[in-house]
Amino acid sequence: MASTHTIDAVPPSVERDLHAETATPGDHGSGGLPQFQFEHWAGQIGYLLILFAVLYLLVSKVFAPRLRKVMDERADTISTAVATARQVQAEAADQAAQAQAEVVKARADARATAAAAKARVTEEANARQAAEEAVVNARIAEAEAAIGKTRDAAMSNVSTIASDAAAAMVERLTGKGATAAELAAVKGAA
Repeated sequence: MASTHTIDAVPPSVERDLHAETATPGDHGSGGLPQFQFEHWAGQIGYLLILFAVLYLLVSKVFAPRLRKVMDERADTISTAVATARQVQAEAADQAAQAQAEVVKARADARATAAAAKARVTEEANARQAAEEAVVNARIAEAEAAIGKTRDAAMSNVSTIASDAAAAMVERLTGKGATAAELAAVKGAA
């Protein structure tokens, strides 16, 4: 039972009746939006003033003080943080200066300790060297004394050996033995 009617199927007389029922008599003469019609402006200005007053009171009594409070707290927080940072920076600079002074003092102490140790080691080395030189000089003196004794002993035997050698040479060359006077003359010449 579905009837299929299309817009083309509506007769023109019915269409005129439909438009007559939906149209209001004053619509065709007025044009545009009601906001731009002068008869509505008084009410619109009144509502605008009321709305402006309400918004002004909300902004001035609620929102602006809250924003001011937040901004003041933020400014206080920032200034406190900056002051704390400057104080910490000053303390750090003081500590760095103290540390630098301690480093300089420690270096000076280390140099003094090193110089004292070097002087002590040099003094000990010189004392050890002097003791070793004394021992060596004593040994040299002992050796020279022993050499002197050996030389003196050898020299005392040299004259005997020389006279024996001279007697043996004379006997070998001449075939006769040398006399004691000749041997004494040879010893005196030597």
